[in-house]
Amino acid sequence: MKYQRPTIPRGTRDFGPVEMAKRNFIFSTIKTVFQKFGYQPLETPGMESLSVLMGKYGHEGDQLLFKILNSGDFLKAMSAKDLKDGYRQILRKVSEKGLRYDLTVPFARYVAMNHHKLVFPFKRYQIQPVWRADRPQKGRYREFYQCDADVVGSRSMINEAEIIWMIYEIFSNLGIKSYTIKINHRKILEALSALAGGEGKENTFYIAIDKLEKAGKEKVIRELTDAGFDHEKIDKVFPLLEMAGDTREKIIRLKKLFHSLEAGISGLQEIEETFSHIQDSEINIPNLRFDLSLARGLSYYTGSIFEVTMDDGSIGSLSGGGRYDNLTSLYGVPDIPGVGFSLGVDRIYDVMEKRDLFPDQTSTFTIVLVTTLDAEAVPYSLPLLAKLRSQGISAEIYPDVVKIKKQLNYADRKGIPYVILIGSQEMETGKLTLKSMRTGKQEALDIGAIIEKIKNQMND
Repeated sequence: MKYQRPTIPRGTRDFGPVEMAKRNFIFSTIKTVFQKFGYQPLETPGMESLSVLMGKYGHEGDQLLFKILNSGDFLKAMSAKDLKDGYRQILRKVSEKGLRYDLTVPFARYVAMNHHKLVFPFKRYQIQPVWRADRPQKGRYREFYQCDADVVGSRSMINEAEIIWMIYEIFSNLGIKSYTIKINHRKILEALSALAGGEGKENTFYIAIDKLEKAGKEKVIRELTDAGFDHEKIDKVFPLLEMAGDTREKIIRLKKLFHSLEAGISGLQEIEETFSHIQDSEINIPNLRFDLSLARGLSYYTGSIFEVTMDDGSIGSLSGGGRYDNLTSLYGVPDIPGVGFSLGVDRIYDVMEKRDLFPDQTSTFTIVLVTTLDAEAVPYSLPLLAKLRSQGISAEIYPDVVKIKKQLNYADRKGIPYVILIGSQEMETGKLTLKSMRTGKQEALDIGAIIEKIKNQMND
């Protein structure tokens, strides 16, 4: 019989026990900070109605949505005219659902459906997978986890300041260094778009600027010129995107340029307020930068935008987000402003793995392996196993009676730090042999002393 070689789709990954332990360390660190700042957990379905998802991410984002074919004979309602009218007409007839692209839009849908029973400001965190029909490459996957924290029902810039504070604390707790937290404002970009001769074409400007780092200056300028922006005005605006100086110097210069542009002045005031709240909190965040070239391509952002990148440029953004004051209005519920950010766990994992930042104990599940030298030792060992577990010590017994060398090899390969050896002598005396797999040292101790010794080691 011919067998089929098992594979997984490109852009997806399996995670074994060691990898999952490291991922859970990241999740736990992030969750602890979210909860410390008063955020509550939430989960939404992996699939949403396409009517919820489409049109929220811009044209390019819509193209990256995984669509789910309707059950049954989904071609039954199709006609020759539908085929002639193109894929959008076909899509309406063959697919009503899609896999979520991010966690923000489903959250906005949840708020719109449940706003009458929520306590505002409503602060939620969400840790779940998302899917994007993107071209797989280094640091870019088709299935990956996001960890989101959002607050809705408040326009205060304190929320922006706390998001930056959370980002800083999470990365500090994970041990990640040499990164930059970038902040900008969509209204500032709107003003820059107007200065470039693109009034009314703000979304085109945002999407183009978002490609600046990957595509380069020339291609972005060409894209804007083709879209109707004034070439001479673009040439004057682009140096502003690379403006040197600290935050205060940049704001002073931009205020002079934006004197007649209300949106730009409003954006600068909110950036000033955010930095002021951070300063008042007395939290020193040295790697925070006001970056005028930060755009973020998603169409639903209306105010502050954030992004975290490694200084060496080794991987794409590790975190991003922003303010979206109109998102729930798309579902018939206006006037619920929101702001939030997302952490890309898969990229954070890759950064930590490359830099060897995971604590050693993250890959250790079992602390003690109970081994038996003969069949008579098995019934004697099981109550001892129960005592270890009752004291919160993760323990297992080697289930088969085999040579002790094989049992010790099992403990060594799994990284189990302690082994208890039980044979006829141990059963007669009640003194069990405790072996440290790290040092090779062996001691004869009763089960109470073993439990005390291991718990002391666990607490160190």
